[in-house]
Amino acid sequence: MKPVILIPARMAATRLPDKPLLDIHGEPMIVAVWRRAMEADVAPVFVATDTPAIAEAVRAAGGEAVMTRPDHPSGSDRIFEALTTLDPDRHFDAVINVQGDLPTVAPDTIRATCIPLQDPDVAIGTPVAVITREEEKTSSSVVKMVGTPLGGGRFRALYFTRATAPWGEGPLYHHIGLYAWRRAALERFVALPPSPLERREKLEQLRALEAGMRIDAMEVAEVPLGVDTPEDLERAREMLSRGL
Repeated sequence: MKPVILIPARMAATRLPDKPLLDIHGEPMIVAVWRRAMEADVAPVFVATDTPAIAEAVRAAGGEAVMTRPDHPSGSDRIFEALTTLDPDRHFDAVINVQGDLPTVAPDTIRATCIPLQDPDVAIGTPVAVITREEEKTSSSVVKMVGTPLGGGRFRALYFTRATAPWGEGPLYHHIGLYAWRRAALERFVALPPSPLERREKLEQLRALEAGMRIDAMEVAEVPLGVDTPEDLERAREMLSRGL
């Protein structure tokens, strides 16, 4: 595979205004995410944004940014535009989507996201982690992956849900919102309309499953902190100050 890492970032957050540019130990949060992606050392890294200030911050740190339209409904649409802009000759055949609000994401998690694409039958790879906190098992904000174990920490994903699933004894798996796409799969996905289950659960990945696209998941050791509130930001600062 010849992958590229794309990090979508925009200034639309209402709970945490100007989120990508908020300071974490002397640099904007989007730069902290870019550094984690660079540390994974699996592919070139670009930030895809509609905001000149975000692009300028990334470039000032030595990174690369691609400007996109401001009207994209999702990060997947944004990275697709960025991909076609920076690679019209189709050198890259896979795209790793790293969310721009995950400054604590481990490079190992980014690497694990790509592993399922070694199987030619897999369209999309994504990471999951065992849920250890009881309150997260029933929380609708924690997305669960229901899948068939394939060995070696890999699963064939059958469904993603905000409900507590599957029923019965055994572990539950927290889905982490990173994706490794085959380029052809991303092209197909963005051309599809939102699907019934996607609209009901408000989970974009269900569009792919409903269209018959195979998603495999890799188990990882961490759930990276998504920064959505001032409290999350302080926690991320503390975690990174401890080298986590």
